[in-house]
Amino acid sequence: MSEVIVEADGGSRGNPGPAGYGAVVFAADHVRVLAERKEFIGVATNNVAEYRGLIAGLAAAAELGARVVTVRMDSKLVVEQMSGRWKIKHASMIPLAEQARALVAGFDRVSFTWIPRAENSHADRLANEAMDDSELTATVREAVAAGHAPGDQVPVPKAESVGANKFSPGWTGALGKPTRLLLLRHGQTALSVERRYSGRGNPPLTDLGREQVERAAKMLAAKGDIAAVVSSPLQRARSTAEAAATALDVPLRILDGLIETDFGDWEGLTFTEAAQRDPILHSDWLGDSSIPAPGGESFDQVRERIEGVRRDLVALYPGQNVVVVSHVTPIKTLLQLALGVGPSLLYRLHLDLASLCIAEFYPDGGASVRLVNDTSYL
Repeated sequence: MSEVIVEADGGSRGNPGPAGYGAVVFAADHVRVLAERKEFIGVATNNVAEYRGLIAGLAAAAELGARVVTVRMDSKLVVEQMSGRWKIKHASMIPLAEQARALVAGFDRVSFTWIPRAENSHADRLANEAMDDSELTATVREAVAAGHAPGDQVPVPKAESVGANKFSPGWTGALGKPTRLLLLRHGQTALSVERRYSGRGNPPLTDLGREQVERAAKMLAAKGDIAAVVSSPLQRARSTAEAAATALDVPLRILDGLIETDFGDWEGLTFTEAAQRDPILHSDWLGDSSIPAPGGESFDQVRERIEGVRRDLVALYPGQNVVVVSHVTPIKTLLQLALGVGPSLLYRLHLDLASLCIAEFYPDGGASVRLVNDTSYL
């Protein structure tokens, strides 16, 4: 498929508010649909959601092997910025535009055209479905919090746009056997003792860290029925994973996508030191997941690669139990994906060293969280 048309849209119910995007790839005849993408992205602005839709559409076109792409969007801002006629002024837009341009560079030719909203109805519908999905998920969570038992009749709005089998587990209708991810954080290092940003640096485990790892490995061995251990390439995670794989007598696979956030110039600094060094940027970074650390990456970028890891794990280990050894942000991001919530979870959830969480991902797209921050074995 050498030539395609990409239409993309994004929306936010509140601006900023609950946001989602939609993208559709048409054949050159603008009739045959080749691919669709949609996702709820948490709390964001319209512009962020629109850029995320563009990125998803371009990525889908690349997966199809397209060489020439015509992008049609009703966002004047995105079209003009991507065409180079408008300057990008907002810091949160810069990394998204860079990501989109990196995708554009992979094609022979890409053109951007503004269209009226009425002509972008397909992508707009997908974006609204993504936001509707989040409302349905919230309704189910609220019902459980209110004390509804499995099987109770719970009023759910707009269910026809989502499908009963999108949610999990059991009584919510998820189908098939899930891939169960046992999410294990690495053991203690010197940087974690001092509560310093520890991203791409490679400090070894402390004596206590090695003891934590052995206790976690013993706990996992007692559980059994685990197909494999996968790990971040960083040594603190790899040492933790090697102990688990040895105790379980299962293969160990290193996945680069499980690496911790790149904190750039803040690597090795405490929270206070980073805030004093870059007070405005640090404050903005805490409130906007699209803003990267200086010289590093944003939490949105982390989520992009963790989504890829999740897809790979579900494909590699269908219906199996897998130990995933990683770091705070990747583990929180996998929990965020399972819960279908926005990036605020990254700032509100605490994970101890060598703690265990469990998330399940079903083949029909459903997901559930079974356990968070268990340290009973330490």
